[in-house]
Amino acid sequence: MAKNIRGNNDGENGENDSYTITGRGVVDRGTLVNEVEQGKHPNHHVVNINGEDYVRSNPDRTTGNNVNKE
Repeated sequence: MAKNIRGNNDGENGENDSYTITGRGVVDRGTLVNEVEQGKHPNHHVVNINGEDYVRSNPDRTTGNNVNKE
């Protein structure tokens, strides 16, 4: 279970094709989407944008743990 997941903005238009998980390293988008859908990262959810699934953090008051925030 990851608390901090960072989007790598490594897609053609800056989308996240992979994510970095602290202590685990880089994980491709498809793998992470599957893990989130299986409930392995309960503080995150999947969104579909233009037919593609992406991982997002669940909203809370802390901006530092959002997927694309430093």
